[in-house]
Amino acid sequence: MVKKWWKESVVYQIYPRSFMDSNGDGIGDLRGIISKLDYLKLLGVDVVWLCPVYESPNDDNGYDISDYQGVMGEFGTMADWEELLAGLHERGMKLIMDLVVNHSSDEHAWFVESRKSKDNAYRDYYIWRPGKEGREPNDWLSFFSGPAWQYDAQTDEYYLHLFSTKQPDLNWENPKVRREVYDMMTWWLDKGIDGFRMDVINLISKVPGLPDTADGSGGGEHYINGPRVHEFLQEMNREVLSKYDIMTVGETIDVSPEDAVLFAGDDRGELNMVFQFELMGIDSGPSGKWEVLPWKLTKFKEIVSRWQTRLHGKAWNSIYLNNHDQPRLLSRFGHDGEHHNVSAKMLATLLHTLQGTPYIYQGEEIGMTNVRFETIEEYKDIETLNMYREYLDKGHASEDILKSIYAKGRDNARTPMQWNGEEQAGFTTGTPWIAVNPNYKEINVERALNDPNSVLHYYRNLIELRKKHEIIVYGDYKLLNAEDEQVYAFVRTLNKERLLVILNFYEKPAEFALSERIAHETREVLISNYEVSAEEDFHQLTLRPYEARVYKLF
Repeated sequence: MVKKWWKESVVYQIYPRSFMDSNGDGIGDLRGIISKLDYLKLLGVDVVWLCPVYESPNDDNGYDISDYQGVMGEFGTMADWEELLAGLHERGMKLIMDLVVNHSSDEHAWFVESRKSKDNAYRDYYIWRPGKEGREPNDWLSFFSGPAWQYDAQTDEYYLHLFSTKQPDLNWENPKVRREVYDMMTWWLDKGIDGFRMDVINLISKVPGLPDTADGSGGGEHYINGPRVHEFLQEMNREVLSKYDIMTVGETIDVSPEDAVLFAGDDRGELNMVFQFELMGIDSGPSGKWEVLPWKLTKFKEIVSRWQTRLHGKAWNSIYLNNHDQPRLLSRFGHDGEHHNVSAKMLATLLHTLQGTPYIYQGEEIGMTNVRFETIEEYKDIETLNMYREYLDKGHASEDILKSIYAKGRDNARTPMQWNGEEQAGFTTGTPWIAVNPNYKEINVERALNDPNSVLHYYRNLIELRKKHEIIVYGDYKLLNAEDEQVYAFVRTLNKERLLVILNFYEKPAEFALSERIAHETREVLISNYEVSAEEDFHQLTLRPYEARVYKLF
C-alpha cells in the first residue's frame, strides 16, 4: 500500500464561466472564485481542478486554446490567477489545471502560421492531408458531428479536427510539438500549480497513414489508445511530471480497467489515475449518448465493482458521477423531486466510500439538478446545438430531440452555481451567459448552510470521515448480493478493520438480508441519511427510499 497525498484528497471541479461572477458581466471569473475560497475550505476539499481559463475564442467554452500561457480576458488577468493560487495554498488547498493538448484553437499562433503554406515551419505542428477524390482524406467523424476534416482553400488541403472545426488536432508525431507542450507544462508547474487534468489525452497518437475505418464507425480504432500513446506519456513523465510532487489525471475515452493499468499503473511512469467513461455510458443506446435507455442497478454495480477490483493494488481509481460534460448525478441516478435530499446523500455516500479519489463537481454538494429549457435557443453547448441540427435534418421531431437534451445535454452541468435565493441565484448582478436553473430559490448554498440536515453538511461529514478513517481511502472492496436490483451493498477491509456500506437506489422501500457472520458483528453507524435505530434486527433490514448507511464493524 503506497500512500500518496492525491489518493487521500477530495477534488472539487470548478467550471469558471458558471461558478461566480465578480463584475456583473454575466460570466464567472477568477475574482469570483477567489471570493468563494473560504466556502471551499469550509466544505473540506483538498484540491481544486480548474477548467480552462486560458486565452480562447470560446468555440468550445475554453477547450479551444489560442494561448496556453495567457488568461482569457473575460476571466481576469494573470495577477488574478496568481492571487487565486496563493489563496488556495494559504488555505491548505492545491490547484490542478486543465491541460488541453490533443488540439489547440485554430486561432493559436501555431495554426495561424501552419495554414499559410505547405512549407511553413509550423505546417507539421498539425495534421494536414490532401483530399481523396474530391472528398475528405478519410471517413473519420468528429465527436461534435460531421466529418473530422475541414477543407482549407488557402493550401487546398484538409486539417484533422476530432472535435470542433476550430479545434485542429496537434501532430504529436512531431518532436517539436512535444517539446513545446513540455516546456509549457514546466512553465505552469514552476508557477506553483499542483498538477494537471489532461483533456482527451488518450487520443494524441493516431495510426500512421490515417486509414479509413473498417465499418464506418467513426475512426476511433485509429486514434483511441493509439500506437505511441504510452511512449508519449512516458516521455512526458520523464521530461516533466517526474520532477514535481504533483497529481495527474487523464481523461481517457473508451478505456477498460486493463487499459487504465497501462496508463496509471504504479510501475508505468505515466499518470496517477484516469477518468473512465464506462459507467457514463450505462444509459446510452447503440447509436450513442443521445439514445437514452433505462439503466439497471445490477449493471451499474458490475461496472463499478470491476473497476474497484481490477485496479486494486495495480492502479488508482478516480470516482465521479458527473462533471462539466455530464448531466447532473441527482437527475440521472437519483431523484430530483420529493426524494431530492435523501437521494443526493445516498449517491454522495457511494462516491465517498469507494476506493479512489472522489471528484465533486460544483453544485453537486447542494444537490443541483438538470435544467429543462423550453427552446433550443436557450442552449449554448456546441455539441448539443450541432446534434440538434443534425437530428432535425434526419427527420427527428424537435420535442423528441429536446427530451434527449434534457437527459444528457452538457448544459445541464453548466447553469450558474446557485449561491442564494436572490435574483440570478447570487451568481451575477447582470444577465448570466446561460440561464439559471429556476429551482435556485429552493436549492442554494445559503439555504444549505443554514440547514443542519442539508446535502451540503452531509458532504462535509463524508469528507471529514474520509480524513479520519484510512480504511475508506485504502481498504479493499467486496460486493455483496450482486444480483439485487434495488440495493447496492459492499464491504471495505483494511487489516482487521471493516466497513459495511448499504444503499437503497430507489424510492421503493427495500428488504435487505445480511449474512449470519455480518449480522452478528458489533457495529457502529458512521453516517446515514436517516435516523437509524440501534434496536433494529440486523439480520433483515428494511431500507427506506434512497436510504444510505455506513457501518463500522468490530
